[in-house]
Amino acid sequence: MASTTTTASSTLPLSKPDFPVLSSPRNKKLIVCRIHLQQYPTPRRISNLRRFNSNGFVAFSRLNDQIEENGLSTQDMVSNNDPGIEVQSRIWNWRGYSIRYQYSGNSGPALVLVHGFGANSDHWRKNIPVLAKSHRVYSIDLIGYGYSDKPNPRQFGDNLFYTFETWATQLNEFCIDVIKDEAFFICNSIGGNQKDHLLDLCRIFSFVNIIWEDTAAKYALCDLHRSFWLVGLQAAVMAPQICKGIILLNISLRMLHIKKQPWFGKPLIRSFQNLLRNTALGKYFYKSVATPDSVRSILCQCYHDTSQVTEELVQKILNPGLEPGAADVFLEFICYSAGPLPEELLPQVKCPILIAWGDKDPWEPLELGRNYENFDSVEDFIVLPNVGHCPQDEAPHLVNPLVESFVARHATPSTSTSVSTTI
Repeated sequence: MASTTTTASSTLPLSKPDFPVLSSPRNKKLIVCRIHLQQYPTPRRISNLRRFNSNGFVAFSRLNDQIEENGLSTQDMVSNNDPGIEVQSRIWNWRGYSIRYQYSGNSGPALVLVHGFGANSDHWRKNIPVLAKSHRVYSIDLIGYGYSDKPNPRQFGDNLFYTFETWATQLNEFCIDVIKDEAFFICNSIGGNQKDHLLDLCRIFSFVNIIWEDTAAKYALCDLHRSFWLVGLQAAVMAPQICKGIILLNISLRMLHIKKQPWFGKPLIRSFQNLLRNTALGKYFYKSVATPDSVRSILCQCYHDTSQVTEELVQKILNPGLEPGAADVFLEFICYSAGPLPEELLPQVKCPILIAWGDKDPWEPLELGRNYENFDSVEDFIVLPNVGHCPQDEAPHLVNPLVESFVARHATPSTSTSVSTTI
């Protein structure tokens, strides 16, 4: 039986760092790794693969072969875990707000699993019990999402609350207050691509039809949904003494960021965002999205293996979105087109970063990942074949060994006393 406990938090002011655009770092080659090593040509830079051989890619190949030979699904492989692994649900009191998190594991390096827009810590249900065999694993519901509190953004007046800085501060203070140790951040995004819904709404307004459909609408919500991986980067920049390393699973260019819009498009974007936030149109839009059929359709778009889109998954994504306050948080964040860009944060990150990308991601084609290969902080770029936008849930048999391998290379003995209590 999972237990629930409450952990108190100290009150610290939210920090608001600047994000200067730094010059591009020196070039590095992209490392593309295939899971079936025996079926794909061996890369010339084989030295980049050797360090994974003990428990990384060879393990991937053997496990994948086992799945194919025995006719097992990914869910079968995950559900056959050690029954002695218990996942507990707990409540952390952060700045007066109740924050739900899940925890498992008693020893090893600390891992914090960070969900994406519209999702929650349950999206890591296939990873927590496996990784907990050799790690202390935490999966947190960011404020505004899952079963954490959802304060109404209007109560903060003109001050934005649901920003990457807020969530990054929450993540760092979670490491200080709850984990009391350094941690690795594992980040993904989900929540769905409501591009088709947004296009329908845009067509209602003829004055934005042509420009919006060709620019913003194509990237609008799907871009925001995937941008939650920025929380891990932002946290690492704000408190580099806490983060030991970051794994990013399928990332975004933030095409709707205000800095990337042409001058003639910015007023249209702001006008449409105001319509969503301040009129009944926004609530109508949210109601059209927050249904089982809509969530199922969205998930089937982003999962290459649609057999992994189960009714359990649909309900775990949908149910928290039906709670009071969820619609206001949703509308507030889809109208958030400012904040940091990945190209601004990546040069500032001091810890190693691994990017893994499903090559069947329909929302962010693999080719766009080339934009991140040249940053010094990006240690490896790994391609996951025949996987869509949510590798940790669609293909945990690939992601879990990848996490274990990366953490094993960069973990050091626990040094919880060295973590600063000031962010």
